[in-house]
Amino acid sequence: MFTLNCKGKLLSLEKPLVMGILNITPDSFFEGHISKGPEKIWELAEKMIEEGADILDIGGQSTRPGSQRISEKEEWERVLPVINKIRQHNQEIVLSIDTFYSSVADNAVKAGVSIVNDISSGEMDSDMIKTVASLQVPFICMHMKGTPDTMQQQANYEDVVKEVLDYFIAKIDSCKAAGISELIIDPGFGFAKTAKHNFQLLKSLSVFKMLDKPVLAGLSRKSTIYKTLNISAAEALNGTTVLNTLALNNGASILRVHDVKEAKEAVNLVEAYTRC
Repeated sequence: MFTLNCKGKLLSLEKPLVMGILNITPDSFFEGHISKGPEKIWELAEKMIEEGADILDIGGQSTRPGSQRISEKEEWERVLPVINKIRQHNQEIVLSIDTFYSSVADNAVKAGVSIVNDISSGEMDSDMIKTVASLQVPFICMHMKGTPDTMQQQANYEDVVKEVLDYFIAKIDSCKAAGISELIIDPGFGFAKTAKHNFQLLKSLSVFKMLDKPVLAGLSRKSTIYKTLNISAAEALNGTTVLNTLALNNGASILRVHDVKEAKEAVNLVEAYTRC
């Protein structure tokens, strides 16, 4: 059984957790929230909390394929009001910061965040790993090749499962050497992966249990779902629930989602099915 020490608040992963997504961006592929302002974003956060979210993941940078990078200053100016607004209303919910900038991670933890979620696993900012080690918070490491604006041109693998597994074996060693004690791995569905790669990773997700780390699955409303079904991201809730259920059945410890209620229902049903 895994646990996460989130700045003194202990999260048990005996039962899979649900992480709600708060995109503070104008150009997210689904539900960018920047134009709504901190008060409206708090209303969404409150809804997620009421629906059972265990973690809220706050991101100020769009990382969809081909997205344009913004500066760390602009990213911080986007997320700080949201962190403050949530903490003004709720001191208990665990917050995660979705960033590849070490300065944003550092400032966010000092402002009340207790998990760092980096799509580049420290590859895009050489100070990130030592910063997270000094902050002593859990670190979510995701597999990606290249950067969000180049990654889809690098979706080439001889064996995607083996290559991602080898990547994490090396990454776990380097994080441990730096002093990071709690690591969560994210195979990076949709990041430098084709739909076929994503399905192969999902089908083989249980292989990552050998790493002895919690596995996060971020499949929510992604193109693998809506392109396969020939629908839009807005119509991809049912498909998301199907893939989340497969991820849970194959060993995922955390689901990162836009739709908390449905994800919690999937967790509860898979738990009941497993224990009967």
